Amino acid sequence: MSVKITGYETHDVRFPTSLTGDGTDAMNTDCDYSSAYVTLFTSGNLVGHGMTFTIGRGNDIVCAAIKELAIRLVGKDVEEIFANMGKTWDYLSADSQLRWIGPEKGVIHIALGAVDNALWDMFARSRKKPLWKLVVDMTPEELVNATAFRYITDALTREEALAMLKAKAATKAEREAKAREVGYPAYVTSAGWLGYSDEKVSRLTREAVEAGFNHFKMKVGADRDSDLRRGKIIRSIIDDPQYLPANRKPRDPNSPALLGKNAGPTGSVLMIDANQVWDVPEAIKYVESLQEIKPWFIEEPTAPDDILGHGAIRKALKPYGIGVATGEHAHNRMVFKQLLQAEAIDVCQIDSCRLAGVSEVLSVLLMAAKFGVTVCPHAGGVGLCEYVIHLSLIDYIAISGSMERNVLEFVDHLHEHFLYPCSINNNGRYNVPSNDAEGYSIEMHKSSIEEFEWPHGSYWVGAKAK
Repeated sequence: MSVKITGYETHDVRFPTSLTGDGTDAMNTDCDYSSAYVTLFTSGNLVGHGMTFTIGRGNDIVCAAIKELAIRLVGKDVEEIFANMGKTWDYLSADSQLRWIGPEKGVIHIALGAVDNALWDMFARSRKKPLWKLVVDMTPEELVNATAFRYITDALTREEALAMLKAKAATKAEREAKAREVGYPAYVTSAGWLGYSDEKVSRLTREAVEAGFNHFKMKVGADRDSDLRRGKIIRSIIDDPQYLPANRKPRDPNSPALLGKNAGPTGSVLMIDANQVWDVPEAIKYVESLQEIKPWFIEEPTAPDDILGHGAIRKALKPYGIGVATGEHAHNRMVFKQLLQAEAIDVCQIDSCRLAGVSEVLSVLLMAAKFGVTVCPHAGGVGLCEYVIHLSLIDYIAISGSMERNVLEFVDHLHEHFLYPCSINNNGRYNVPSNDAEGYSIEMHKSSIEEFEWPHGSYWVGAKAK
């Protein structure tokens, strides 16, 4: 008897991170990390969990949009869905009335991210594999069929994607073994929030170096003198061999993995992130003034939709050896297509649920590989680190074949709320998710939902009573 989707439920889960300054930057000053969370149910025991990340107010609006999309799956046979996930994605994005309030951007699109991710979680669970393993075990033809191609075939055709995947297929097992052995490279943002004191920045940076990280990111854009001071604090620690872990030698700044990243004498790299706070001329002038701290790139220097603006900034900063990264708020694959076509970025930063789920992410990974642009996903928030390690492994093993210059963001917040939290090894790298039951690693503890669901969870009821 076939298994069909029978229903769904959503939860508006919000964590009070604004109380500790976690997540603060020049644009987002009071973040309450939040999850618009969905569970899909079937006529059997199979379930699928998904979520989209927000920073508080408006999370309820996303949950409402998730319901409008999820209801379109009720009654569908799961194996028919799994047989062609690209076609399923097209179906979910094609409701003409819901599409009108996008199209393919904004609330309806990030809601689709939650629903599509829940389907992929269900698919992986049905095959008793972590999500990344499900995808890398696909044939090139199956992976192409799982990908969203509409509106990008002027940059990448299905035939080109198939040829790329076939070229990497024979060596997938070698890369999988390598990833399991050493982990996936990570960088840390936890020390760089704007809301932290200099003492806290210094302490967290030392702890990150001790934990094995050699890529570090700090937030900038609120105050130039403060940014320069904080950058010098971080540089004074990451460039000093005395802070390296015992028996850890400095990395070679001129090695292939670090060349062109403005790595310091210990092989440590600093990145800066403005979170869209500047106009284009201001971005250029401001970043030029931070040359002294030698950043690898400036992330989100201006509005995320401004492809030509990013290109102008990249051109202006190139003589200083400073690159441009963006993608956290690039709302669909077409924005990435244009960023790549216009040679506007040095680093492509996919987001696991700003893009509308795995099928759309695959299209961006394939385009970035074709254009030879390094993928360093956005993570942090709540649940994003759990999600994106799967995507980076897919990129390395099945698509780009490279992780030498890639780094995946890690922020040490809120992992305890998930049944299958991500983890970092002693060399500052993500461990490979390996539990056959975890799917996309996004299932949240019921107790966490009960405590932090807005507005009736026990934490929020207690907070209102004070």
